[in-house]
Amino acid sequence: MKDILYIVVPCYNEEEVLPETSRRLKEKLDSLMAAGTISEKSRILFVNDGSKDKTWPLIEGLHAQDPVFSGVDLSRNRGHQNALLAGLMTARDKCDMAISMDADLQDDVDAVDAMVDKYYAGCDIVYGVRSSRKKDTFFKRFTAEGFYRVMNFLGAETVFNHADYRLMSKRALEGLAEFKEVNLFLRGIVPMIGYTAGTVEYERGERFAGESKYPLKKMLSFAMEGITSLSTKPIRFITGLGFLIFLISIIMLITFVVKWALGMTVAGWASVICSVWAIGGLILLSLGVIGEYIGKIYLETKARPRFLIREVLDDE
Repeated sequence: MKDILYIVVPCYNEEEVLPETSRRLKEKLDSLMAAGTISEKSRILFVNDGSKDKTWPLIEGLHAQDPVFSGVDLSRNRGHQNALLAGLMTARDKCDMAISMDADLQDDVDAVDAMVDKYYAGCDIVYGVRSSRKKDTFFKRFTAEGFYRVMNFLGAETVFNHADYRLMSKRALEGLAEFKEVNLFLRGIVPMIGYTAGTVEYERGERFAGESKYPLKKMLSFAMEGITSLSTKPIRFITGLGFLIFLISIIMLITFVVKWALGMTVAGWASVICSVWAIGGLILLSLGVIGEYIGKIYLETKARPRFLIREVLDDE
């Protein structure tokens, strides 16, 4: 008997793209079932992340027409990462493997075949990795690749050019459930699970319809969330910078004492003013970084639920 596959798709205001997404995913699931690769109990699970448009009514309609479509309706908008986790945790007890992907059809649906093959070959986690960024503008390519390099440099280890298109086995999903943090950054958490992992390269396409949910401002916020959730390197950099400035101040103090002993005057106040502004800026930056970590601790200690589910549509 073949294993059950759930394709988990977080949705936020996706009424424009959902009809086409559902059609393509059903075709893919039908082809895999017909080939005997996956079980007839496999499903497509849409997660409504508090959408303000007709996304949830569309999901209800799809489920009513065909039980292959399942749905999870969150009580309110909780963000992409929480919505994705809600879908994966819902699928955990129903499937043998789950593939997460975005609703905008930028993730190549045909890569699902290779992911499933890797799963049967023994991989618990299969990452969908972009083969190239030739279609991106220079600015998009520069900022996106810089995002991954900066993340890894600052200690938030991620898979280069991988977003949230991945396959996870039931065992990997059970491992993911053990991570209880409120501040979610799944691109960094999933590699921590371990187990056997593989990659599948694919060509990322253009968004089929609607607007991007990750403009530059949100991507920068997402990067900050990932770094401060997974690494303490920024605080260590502050410590190192403080030590370096202390050494420089000692050297400058010795220099001024020597000049004073030799009867030499210190020229101007420009250097003093620059130093005051530089140190003041560094202090404020340091307080901001430390405050970010304290804020994370504050949220974690409250242990608020990461998501609340209003309704689940699923015919097993």
